[in-house]
Amino acid sequence: MEITKDSIIGDVLDNYPDTAPLFLEIGMHCLGCPASRGESIADACIVHGTDADELVEKLNAHIGA
Repeated sequence: MEITKDSIIGDVLDNYPDTAPLFLEIGMHCLGCPASRGESIADACIVHGTDADELVEKLNAHIGA
């Protein structure tokens, strides 16, 4: 599974639970709440004021995609 800005955070965490620290790095400390699990990476990055492309790059590098 390649991760994109449109990927849903819950799907990423379900498939790659070891990516959680990368979300925590951007200040996303509510990974277990239903709202964040249903949010796209792009939407989360807007809310947390971070670059979605940079996070997607880190996530894909982490999972070896």
